[in-house]
Amino acid sequence: MMKNYTHINDIDNINSWIEEAKEIKANPLKNIELGKNKTLGLLFFNSSLRTRLSTQKAAINLGMNPIVMNVSDDAWGIEFEDGTVMNGKTAEHIKEAAAVISQYCDVIAVRAFPTLTDKEKDESEHVLNSFMKFASVPILSMESATGHPLQGLTDAITISENSTKKKPKIVLSWAPHIKALPHAVANSFVQTMQKMDVEFVIANPEGYNLNPAITKDTLIYNNQEAAFKDADFVYTKNWSSYKDYGKVLKTDVDWMITKDKIGLAKFMHCLPVRRNVVVEAAVLDSENSLVIQQANNRTFAAQLVLKRILENV
Repeated sequence: MMKNYTHINDIDNINSWIEEAKEIKANPLKNIELGKNKTLGLLFFNSSLRTRLSTQKAAINLGMNPIVMNVSDDAWGIEFEDGTVMNGKTAEHIKEAAAVISQYCDVIAVRAFPTLTDKEKDESEHVLNSFMKFASVPILSMESATGHPLQGLTDAITISENSTKKKPKIVLSWAPHIKALPHAVANSFVQTMQKMDVEFVIANPEGYNLNPAITKDTLIYNNQEAAFKDADFVYTKNWSSYKDYGKVLKTDVDWMITKDKIGLAKFMHCLPVRRNVVVEAAVLDSENSLVIQQANNRTFAAQLVLKRILENV
């Protein structure tokens, strides 16, 4: 039984989930009665394009009524600390907010990014876990401080659709960016690949190793081109330093993804992506780019998760 979906480990069998997602993709309206008279509340503390639209589309495909709120702009400032004297900017406590939203919505989806300054606070997942603690309905993560389980499931579906080998080689590669970015997408991709029968390695510059509690015994290269040897898929994402938390240690362009580097490997990225910074335009515009297909699969990943939650509401 699934009550919440907040971590890639909420998936019990990745292969059966992938196959069910493919079935949903082939017939998206098959379960349109399942969500009839049910409301999905989508709460965004941060910007979104694919997550917002795909999750709304998934809800509509299931017959649900989605309600969207940009919390940081549209709502009262929410206080998450317990015992706080609320004489500052926040006007509403999460205890009341989550309880009230639970009366309006049958499922609550939350998107909240990390601070990238306070590692302990970010790893406590204080926003997501506060909703789980004080809401009385199921919670769905649309990306949190440390994970993006909807994207991880999407990536598994996309790889399965495009793999021509029983055990493909997949590389997660760091690439340059103009600012410090979270670890969430990379973390969930690592955890997803660890569930699949693939040869998986990570490539990142020195100082950019992800949380070792997440990467575990996954092989990490500090040489990008060595990691790319014989790769079938190259998944690219920028992330800030984990050890020197939230810091940008390297800005050189030599880790940008190019056609010469990846050869015939399929290219993946969660989007949005900065052309000719993270990856050269020639890669994105090539027939080996899967980024648009990935974005499309966001709907069916979200729809599968919502279906499983609704079946137990």
